[in-house]
Amino acid sequence: MTTVRRSDATRAAILEAARERFASDGYERATIRAIARDAGIDPSMVMRYYGSKQGLFAAASAIEIGMPELGALPAQHVGVALVTHFLDRWESDEALTAMLRVGVTNEVGAARVHEIFAAQLGPVTRGVCPDPADAPRRAALVASQILGMALVRYVLLLPPAVEMSAEEVVAWLAPTVQRYLTAEAP
Repeated sequence: MTTVRRSDATRAAILEAARERFASDGYERATIRAIARDAGIDPSMVMRYYGSKQGLFAAASAIEIGMPELGALPAQHVGVALVTHFLDRWESDEALTAMLRVGVTNEVGAARVHEIFAAQLGPVTRGVCPDPADAPRRAALVASQILGMALVRYVLLLPPAVEMSAEEVVAWLAPTVQRYLTAEAP
């Protein structure tokens, strides 16, 4: 095995351990030592690759949401497409839950959530809303619905939110997201 492959494997093990540890313990309680122990390596290796806990968190929370191309859809379907996309992502990616959990308890995590949503939801919103200058406000409103549901369904585990089927969640949220994206401003 070459040094590069070993290095890649070590980095992958560190990131996996970090995601799990940040998800279970949150940013404040997760430690470099615990993450290194989970990855089966010396803590100095974590510091060598990521420099600090904040650097490790940034790498572990580098999440590509993979936004759907909404511009090709009929305008009346963008709310359903967006809510369905996010729900599918939350259902299949524990890293998103970890990011949200840390984001509500720590300013570093909150800043990371801001970056991801601004960089990935912002452009999609600009592409479908009636006034692109109003896109940041509309993106924030969309995020309030998506992140709010994710918080109660995947972090707080409120029984009514957890018990709803994906179809029910989409049916409830999509009309509101649709309005935020495409309706004329009040």
